[in-house]
This record gives sequence, structure tokens and C-alpha cells, in this order.
Amino acid sequence: MEIPPMLDRAEIDALFPVDLPEPAYWEQQYPPRQLPEGAKVTRLGPSPTGSPHVGLLYVATIDRSVAANSGGTYLLRIEDTDQAREVEGALDQFERAFRYFSVEPDEGEGNGDYGPYFQSQRSPIYLSYVRDLLRQDKAYLCFATKEELAEITQAQQKAKLPTGYYGRWAIWRDASEDDIRAKLAAGAPFVVRFRTPTRVGSRVRFVDAIRGPLSHEANRNDVVILKSSDQEPRLPTYHFAHAVDDHLMRVNLVIRGEEWISSVPLHLQLFEALGFEPPEYAHIAPLTKQDGGSKRKLSKRKDPESSVDFYIEAGYPAPPVQYYLRGLANGRLAELPLAEALAAPIRLEDCGVAGPLVDVVKLEDISADYVASLSGETILAEVAGWAATHDPELVEVLNDGRDLALRALAVERDGVENPRKDLRKWSDFRSAYGFFFPRLFPLVSDPADERLGGLDPALVRTLAAEFADTYQDVDDGQEWFGQIRDLAARHGFAKNAKEYKKDPDAYPGSIREAAQVIRVALTGSTRSPDLFSVARALGTDEVLRRVRALTG
Repeated sequence: MEIPPMLDRAEIDALFPVDLPEPAYWEQQYPPRQLPEGAKVTRLGPSPTGSPHVGLLYVATIDRSVAANSGGTYLLRIEDTDQAREVEGALDQFERAFRYFSVEPDEGEGNGDYGPYFQSQRSPIYLSYVRDLLRQDKAYLCFATKEELAEITQAQQKAKLPTGYYGRWAIWRDASEDDIRAKLAAGAPFVVRFRTPTRVGSRVRFVDAIRGPLSHEANRNDVVILKSSDQEPRLPTYHFAHAVDDHLMRVNLVIRGEEWISSVPLHLQLFEALGFEPPEYAHIAPLTKQDGGSKRKLSKRKDPESSVDFYIEAGYPAPPVQYYLRGLANGRLAELPLAEALAAPIRLEDCGVAGPLVDVVKLEDISADYVASLSGETILAEVAGWAATHDPELVEVLNDGRDLALRALAVERDGVENPRKDLRKWSDFRSAYGFFFPRLFPLVSDPADERLGGLDPALVRTLAAEFADTYQDVDDGQEWFGQIRDLAARHGFAKNAKEYKKDPDAYPGSIREAAQVIRVALTGSTRSPDLFSVARALGTDEVLRRVRALTG
């Protein structure tokens, strides 16, 4: 086979910094890791182009578990070569998410010997390997303009051919030395393209750690591996950067979304051209959502629950979310108690190939069970920690009313077989317990308030006044409620709903309607925890203040 013309070594080297090290230098800088046999080195490579998707947290959970349970290392590498799309604050969001959900990497920027862990800071490394491929004629300079590339695409579409830069459409692949030198002399910008060794129509076979043996059409395109020479810093494309980094960081297992399966043929070509042993690949199914009668991929644009910030801002406790994600990865873990599931390893062979369904209602049930198992002190600390960022007023309320908060949290929780499960996430605290706090509770002062069930306002005033005037803070629940029962009897209420239904015209209501007046006065709601327990938590003075608000 005739070897295409190429620039000589000196001309190639002149395109790069004079002090650029050889690849051998980087091999020495990043030696093989000293790890036990079978240890997996995994990596998470997010791009700072937006807020983190919950899928990132899902992959991080798998990465961390597989590495830890094999005696390996889980590292974080920020893949920021596409700097035009970088979003300010994205890195802070990553850090907050990893810390909140306890999936911090073993190794990353500021903690590890294989950095820098930002691809934008590794430009000299990539340039060394690009230069080496050019020297071997495994890559070449391409001066094609945007207009020429657009014309190629249009011609391919018109001919109903696959689009791309390949075969006769790769107009600079076999360019003459003279044409290349002329462009360089004119200062024309260029990219470096990979000279793919594959013919159109070839196929490649590989083994996926989750899916087993796979076959895919081989890559035909001479892809760009180094971006335009008129850009600084000179950065590679993702495809090339990840190959170099995974090799030098000694990553041997890449866990990523199934959308990357089609890129494996190219990645295997790059590893072979560079003389690297490729890592093992494990392609996981995407997280999905039920949408009517079908499932679809969880969408960052459509679905709030796709964002990691959705869970942090709402105050979902981390352990239930971790437990839920692990159960999505391995169904067997969803059958275990939470603590046991969090300690158990995630196994790649147990990951399914159908997209697991994200069900926020199910997650909230899991979270409610978890919160119900916590002590009041723990809940209070967690709520205060969340509120410090998301609800500053609540922090002040809790600081001023700590004892009240603990009494409130004890209602129908402490010493009972089936504790209340009205807290699923910390943002629920206001709606579930806010009424206990005078500062957060708007007094019910209108006797015609619809929550009072339509009773005559004059009767409501009378009930409230008599209850307040005769109120006794007794220790026994039956005795306490007897005050409402006696009050109702004095004003002609039926003893129960059944009696009231027999002859509704004979009564203003049943004991239920009478109790509702006190319930709404104390809690602002027609439904509440045990009224006696609420009253004991509030204390006599606050009970009387709230009830008397209806007498004005």
C-alpha cells in the first residue's frame, strides 16, 4: 500500500512548542498504579456545561461502589475542553452534589498524583501525543473551511450517503506536501484529524461489562483530534482527550451511558493508534420516566426531578436517595433494608439493559420511612442544616423555639409503634410542623371561616369562649377531650355522626363539628395530629391565645 505524502519530522515538530516533552516523559510521570489484582479504577468525567443531571449522581454511585469493593480507586476528572459551552457555577454545583450525596471521589483536583484533573490544564500532554501521531502519519493536518465542510455535508445528503469526513470526502487526507506547506506559509488555521484505518462497511466486535458481546459498525470518519490552531489554549476533542487521560490515569473500567456505545469503535481505534491497552467499557441504561402509557428518557428540559438540585433544594435526605439509586442499578438492593443496601456492593452483571424508572412518589415513601426512624434531635439538626441555605427564616424560628420544635416532633412519633410519616423531605417541615410555632401560625380569627364547617359564627364564638374560660391542662387524653365533649353536649351537638345523620335538623352538628372548631383554632387545618398531643406541645398559654382569637 502506498504511503501518503506527509511533512517531515522537523516540519511537524515546528508546529508545536519547542520544549514539548515526548510521550515517554508522561508515561514516567503517570506510572501504573500499585493496586490489588482485580482492582477497578473508575472515573467520572462531567462537563461543566450546566447543572448536574441525576444521571450523573447515578453513575457516580456505581463508579464509587465498584471501585471501592474491588480495592480500586474512583476519580473525578472535569472534562472542560468545550470551553465555549462552560456554565459559570457548574463546578460548584458538582462539588455540592457530590458532598451532599456522599459520592466524593477518592481522587481529584487537589487530591491525587495523576492530575491535573481538569482537561483544560492538560494541553501539553495531549499535544505530545498528537505530535507523535502526526510523526507516524496516523494523523494529518486539515485546512478545510466551514464552508467546504458544509458543502460536503450537503452533497452527501443529496446523494443519500452517510455524512462525515471520510473516503473521497476527506479532502485533506491525501493532500500533497506542497499544498500543506502553502497553507502553513499563508497562516491558514488548521485542525488535526485522525487517519482512520477502517474501510467503509467494516464492523468491530467488543465485550461490554454489562451487555456482553456487541458488534457495531466501525468508525469511518477521520475525526478531529486537535481543535483549530487559531484557538488558545490548544485543546483536543473529547474523544482524543479521554483516550489519553484514561491511559495515563490508569483507568481500567469506564462506566457511562449507553449513548456512548456508538463511539466505542472510534475509541478503540484511538487506543490502538496510540499503543494503549483500552479500558473495559460498561454502558448503563438511561434513567427513564413514565409518561402516559410509555416510558421515555428522563429529560433535563422537561422534568424537574432530572436535576440534582431538585433533590438538594427540596431537602431530600441523602441516604434514601442513595438507597433508591442503588436499587435502580441493582434491583436486589431495593429488597434489602436501607443500611444493608448502602453497604452492599453494586454489581455490573446485575445492571439491566432497560432504562430504570425514576418514580419520585416511591422515593418519597422510602424517604418518609427513613425520616420516621430518626430521633427528634436528628431531624431538627438536619432541618436546620437544610434551612440555613434554603429557608433562613425557619432557622431563626427553630433557634428561638428549639424545645417547642422537639415537643412538636415528638407528637405521634415518640413511643408509638407506627410513627407519623408526614416528613418526606426537609422542605416539608413548614407544612407539617409550622403551625406549632406562633411566628409561623396565622391566627384563625374569623368565626365564619370556611374551615369551621359552616357553623353559625355566633355559636363558634360561644364555643371558643366557653372552652377557653373552662380550659384545664390535664395529663390524660380522654379527660382532655372530655372538655370538648361536655362543651358540645351543652350546646346540643349530637354525640356522634350516626346520631346526627338520623335527624340533622335536631342538632347544629355532631361532636366532630364541635371538635373541629378547636382543631382549626389550634392548627389552622381540618386534619391534624392527635389534638390532645398538639395542645400539650403548644402549652396552655398558646392554646388559650389561639382559641380566644375566635371570640373577638
